[in-house]
Amino acid sequence: MNLLIKGGRVIDPSQKLDDTLDVLVDNGVIKEIGTGLKAPAGAETIDATGKYVVPGLIDMHVHLRDPGLEYKEDIVSGTRAAAAGGFTSVVCMPNTKPVIDNKAIAGYIITKARNEGAANVFPVGSITYGLDGERMSEMGELKEAGCVAVSDDGKPVKNAELMRRALEYARGMGILVITHAEELSLVGAGVMNEGFTSTEIGLKGIPRIAEDIATARDVMLAEYTCSPIHVAHVSTAGSVRVIREAKARGVRVTCETAPHYFTLTDDAVRGYDTNAKMNPPLREAADVAAIKAGLADGTIDAIATDHAPHHRDEKDVEFDAAMNGIIGLETSLPLSLRLVSDGVLTIDQLIEKMSCNPSNILGLQRGTLVAGSIADITVIDPQAAWTVDPDRLVSKSKNSPFLGWNVTGAASATILAGNVVYTRA
Repeated sequence: MNLLIKGGRVIDPSQKLDDTLDVLVDNGVIKEIGTGLKAPAGAETIDATGKYVVPGLIDMHVHLRDPGLEYKEDIVSGTRAAAAGGFTSVVCMPNTKPVIDNKAIAGYIITKARNEGAANVFPVGSITYGLDGERMSEMGELKEAGCVAVSDDGKPVKNAELMRRALEYARGMGILVITHAEELSLVGAGVMNEGFTSTEIGLKGIPRIAEDIATARDVMLAEYTCSPIHVAHVSTAGSVRVIREAKARGVRVTCETAPHYFTLTDDAVRGYDTNAKMNPPLREAADVAAIKAGLADGTIDAIATDHAPHHRDEKDVEFDAAMNGIIGLETSLPLSLRLVSDGVLTIDQLIEKMSCNPSNILGLQRGTLVAGSIADITVIDPQAAWTVDPDRLVSKSKNSPFLGWNVTGAASATILAGNVVYTRA
């Protein structure tokens, strides 16, 4: 398919490119970027005047719930939600049923996504079989099957010796370890952040050091083994500090945060709103400020959603019994654009954290508009004003604390290998 995107503000941090240009796509590949480009016969044209044209957004932390939990989400609905949010690629976590701990499950996901999906899907295999924290998975087999990383996300690897061996083995295999940093002995029966709000409303709290200690342990193990590590869903000032200091020492550590951690505080839990229940929990204003500072100074490399869909029946219960997690694919872009309007990041820095860096961290060979690259492209309308309406969300699940919010910014078009898979009505 031939496609010409005309007159948009082309932003590609991988080339340090930020200018009003045209983008010509030929047979799924970016052929040329320049001014006054002409569309070949039969080519589709997109007028991108007043819009941003950027490398396809990449969400490096998504739960697609497929296989086994398709009543919450599946590969088809999840990738359609991704496309509606401007994402051309998503990286899916292994806590499915069965777990992504063998090549058959990884192969199923890759094949279904290729045949039926509206976005690229890159699976993450588990560090341990069945996420049991006891027996290390066959990382070489998982990599051969197409897994781009390994993680027990949803659960921490409690045994430090096992985590050490996993880091060493993964380094030899050339596959990244993603850590879910949580010290369960400190979490106990906690259901939200430990602090003034939890005390006032009478819910059991989770101290922020439960994350800080686990982050420090795994970063130190990575330093000791000379292995790369990626820290998922960073939410505390302490974790940001640990990672910043480790980077200064030359440790091969990267990390991500999610929009809810720089947008909300634990005050969102007031009223016992289970859509504000997640893991790690929403923190306090000082943590939000630290997350923004970490994004601004480069300590935090990426913005991911931790898209975690749940059925209404799993959220419409008392707070203690509700499942952790929120959806995020369709709200990530406008919430993240607030960082630009608030002066925390430039638009170029934001695109770097939502496309280029995730690709580089995981070796996806995406996140660029350089000529000859796969034409995964997101066209963003930074002025699009809309309301987060559950009836208009594409995801099967509607568990979001942002329902009813008025937001600005949206994907105008999402282009996957040269094919327009989403256009905003």
